[in-house]
Amino acid sequence: MHAQRSIVFALVAAILLTALTGGPAAAQQGAPPPAVLVQAAETVPIADQFEFIGRAAAVDKVELRARVKGFLGPRLFADGDQVKKDQVVFTIERDPYQAAVDQKLAQRDAARAALTNAELQLKRAAELLRTNTGTRATYDQRLSEQLQAKAQLEDAGAQLRDAEIQLSYTEIKSPIDGRIGRAAFSPGNIVGPDSGVLATVVSEKPIRVLFPVTQREFLDARRDKAAGDPLIVRLRLADGNIYDENGQLDFIDITVDPKTDGQIVRATFPNKEGFLTDGQTVRVILEAEKPQTVVAVPQQAIALDQTGPYLFVVNDKNVVEMKRVKTGVSRNGLLAITEGLKAGDRVIVQGQQRVREGMTVAPSVAPPIGTTKKL
Repeated sequence: MHAQRSIVFALVAAILLTALTGGPAAAQQGAPPPAVLVQAAETVPIADQFEFIGRAAAVDKVELRARVKGFLGPRLFADGDQVKKDQVVFTIERDPYQAAVDQKLAQRDAARAALTNAELQLKRAAELLRTNTGTRATYDQRLSEQLQAKAQLEDAGAQLRDAEIQLSYTEIKSPIDGRIGRAAFSPGNIVGPDSGVLATVVSEKPIRVLFPVTQREFLDARRDKAAGDPLIVRLRLADGNIYDENGQLDFIDITVDPKTDGQIVRATFPNKEGFLTDGQTVRVILEAEKPQTVVAVPQQAIALDQTGPYLFVVNDKNVVEMKRVKTGVSRNGLLAITEGLKAGDRVIVQGQQRVREGMTVAPSVAPPIGTTKKL
């Protein structure tokens, strides 16, 4: 019984000792401060930049169609070939249209012979009328016949020209220099005006890129232009890489879309290597030629809540402070800070999840961007 009382007294004493010394809390107070990686905010030159979604559009785009009906002849190109202006790319069977030309040619020759005879008859009637051996009625009849023969010759000539035009349509030519797409029909098929597009030719050197700009962005750009700050026009491709040729803004649409409050802006790119294709989606980057020096931090240092962006800094006593900031443009992993931070402030770039304002931490200098390792 005495032994049981001793055990109870020992347990009560242990509980009281834990309560007085803080128990687990005291153990936590003795834990080392959390480790974080910090990087000093620095001033770097970053140019103002705006990014838009655009679509490439060929300078010229022609849909080739059959204008006469007939069997499609041998294909005179390979899909994707570069073709020249007036190059024959399709043929339609020529013989029926050549026969029509020959027929109209014969009809014209017959009409020409009839006109020659009518003119001789008119001349003879005029001579008889002059010598009073012919009548006025006969002369008028011969004159009418001569005029009819002349009209018939003109009609035959017109029909011949029409037949020659139809014959010329049996050769389908490219009206522009450019690249031809795939053929929609194989040789031997019957094609005609209702067959649709046989192939499409696009001129892609240079190529245009169209993108919408809101009125606010448009007015900002105009102010920059008025201030003499030229813009660099670049493209970001689908894989995230920057296209190696800069463009030139050359057209702004004359109307504003009332649904989007935007205007279509056009930039032209040389496209010397033919890398850009009609219809391709790209991101258009408008960048000021003269960069501004701003305070910047790595993008991973920024957090966001309902109030806005913020970050954590470590003061000279290694105590964490939270700072509300205003952000600007981002470039190469850096984000410009326009308000709330000064150059030299030690910003926590990794380990923010384990800290709170007022906590003491163990900071280490972070390696350069792109080589940061996990804590």
